[in-house]
Amino acid sequence: MWFRYSVSHVRDPYREAEEDLELFRKRMLSPPMEGAAGPTGTWRIMKPVIHEDKCVKCGMCWLYCPENVIDWEPGKVPRIDMTYCKGCGVCASVCPRKAIEMVVEEV
Repeated sequence: MWFRYSVSHVRDPYREAEEDLELFRKRMLSPPMEGAAGPTGTWRIMKPVIHEDKCVKCGMCWLYCPENVIDWEPGKVPRIDMTYCKGCGVCASVCPRKAIEMVVEEV
């Protein structure tokens, strides 16, 4: 036969993506920590609320959060650490399904 195909040479794109994601998490992201003004939850005006029924678990909010306060695993609904969230609204603006709503912080 003129065409030879070996499955052993084909890489699994899903495994590669998971490896890349883990490498990105370990080397590129810094964990949230207390800044000079203290925990941001004490002075935030707006806060994000995730509507789980609308969320498609894509991770865009996690990827774009400038403070790295969103914890997300593929296939799961993201969780926001409100202690360090500044309420900037980036997560809400990048959400393709508008599953994140910015609401007024209650005092």
